[in-house]
Amino acid sequence: MKLNQKEVQLITELKNQEQLCVQKYDFYAAQAKDPELKNLFKKLLKREQNHFDMLENLLNGTVPQIKNKTPEAVKYEPKATHAGDQKSKEFDKFLCTDVIATEKYVATTYNNDLFYFVSTDVRNVLNAIMTDEQNHAEMIWKYKVANKMAA
Repeated sequence: MKLNQKEVQLITELKNQEQLCVQKYDFYAAQAKDPELKNLFKKLLKREQNHFDMLENLLNGTVPQIKNKTPEAVKYEPKATHAGDQKSKEFDKFLCTDVIATEKYVATTYNNDLFYFVSTDVRNVLNAIMTDEQNHAEMIWKYKVANKMAA
């Protein structure tokens, strides 16, 4: 598969966003107070690394296979686990809110960029990643609701 210059530029920018997501989830997993939230951040970090790798494959001329499966967010049912004091709960709420904003931004970027691609296969990959990003935000939102952090 051959990408044009514009497509290479867009994938490179998306890859940079995915790298930031990986770094953010890694940093936030280390900072989160609630073990359940730490585990959620670590899980999403792996998904973001997978997105990064998929984009790297596209840049190398390989279209990755997309696995059609039920989105994780549909199955994710967090329990109210945050046992920390109000200050630590507010801190974790901030981390969640920031990551949701990041996921929304990245999903929107995918949505805007995928229409520049000639290849239907590439558009399908980008669309699958965009859907994953939306599901990540939903999972974090569900965690916030379960732990009475949602306003």
